[in-house]
Amino acid sequence: MAYEKITLPDTGEKITFANGNMQVPDNPILLFIEGDGIGYDIMTASKRIWDAAVDKAYGGRRRVSWMEVYAGEKAAGIYDGNYMPDETFAAFREYKVGIKGPLTTPVGGGFRSLNVTLRQVLDLYSCVRPVRWYNGVPSPLKRPQDVDVVIFRENTEDTYAGIEYESGTAENKKLAEFLKSELGATNFFPDAGLGIKPISPFGSKRLIRAAIKYAIERGRSIVTLVHKGNIQKFTEGAFQKWGYELAREEFPERTISWDDVAANHGGDVPNGKILIQDTIADIMFQKMLLRPREHDVIATTNLNGDYLSDALAAEVGGVGIAPGANIGDEIALFEATHGTAPKYTNKDMVNPGSLLFSGVMMLEHLDWFEAADLISKAYELTIDQRCVTYDFARQMENATKVATSEFATRIIENMDAV
Repeated sequence: MAYEKITLPDTGEKITFANGNMQVPDNPILLFIEGDGIGYDIMTASKRIWDAAVDKAYGGRRRVSWMEVYAGEKAAGIYDGNYMPDETFAAFREYKVGIKGPLTTPVGGGFRSLNVTLRQVLDLYSCVRPVRWYNGVPSPLKRPQDVDVVIFRENTEDTYAGIEYESGTAENKKLAEFLKSELGATNFFPDAGLGIKPISPFGSKRLIRAAIKYAIERGRSIVTLVHKGNIQKFTEGAFQKWGYELAREEFPERTISWDDVAANHGGDVPNGKILIQDTIADIMFQKMLLRPREHDVIATTNLNGDYLSDALAAEVGGVGIAPGANIGDEIALFEATHGTAPKYTNKDMVNPGSLLFSGVMMLEHLDWFEAADLISKAYELTIDQRCVTYDFARQMENATKVATSEFATRIIENMDAV
């Protein structure tokens, strides 16, 4: 299709789907949103690293054709104040895969969140957050190497559906009266702000299905359903129930519940089976501090996933290096998981790790694992050499503090060594 402001690259082919399977050409067109604040610095550095890794891993046989699309402050400057132009959505529907830097949501109206808008409009129902430690990265844990989990956070329902009614409004009073008079719900104070928390079988099962499929494809051994079903029985408790149902009905040959293991297998999971278990959300935080090796893939509701993702990232270096993706049935949008850090704009000093490793996830999504592994190994070697950006330099002894662009250069140079 023709675009008003978006310029198509001179070369490259579209990613397509056939019978539900992604078809990736050797020269795919991938979209990128630069991002606000530090977006330019980290996107520029990361694209250099991704391109170098693809070139080195495949000897020039594969390459990416980048196509810039717009959201946030840069979009507003191009589209007369529109922070979220329609043709950005159209481009993702046509080209399927892309990555974005951090975005600033405009103050005062229009959008609750640009990030949430992208997820909901494009139906990117799985927020996928791998959390693992890279050798040499500063961590508060004694054994950060034990942390290696992938969080699947439901992206479209729960409190993030945005169904809220402000205290004092006519809509709030109407809903409060309905709850009291029609449903007998009286256990809230007058003038309380009210929110609706939708969690559906459809939304829950497609998220849990994606988590189990990921575990099968990546050789993971445990899927843990994280919920607060002991209190919220018909929303989060239902999420847990539907998860077990889906595993029994759709993956009976590959999954097994803990009850079955205990009753019929002497407490040992049979070879080739993925254990489906569950835990209460607040207990999960303790478990991930004390016994992180007991967890592998986590499937959870939206708000729980938000808390867990950032808390677990803090165990292995912080959100500054935490990658993320928002994935639907066909479209995948990878993203930096931190904010725009406006005070560092154009200072060429921040750690590009979150965006960089989101790009590693993107390469893995394309099945370009050789290029993805090359980046991870070169990154670890660079950290081991104590050549780091300012955030790590202040936590490490005898570190050499370098600019964002210099850090990218060192990673690219280290690809030859690994």
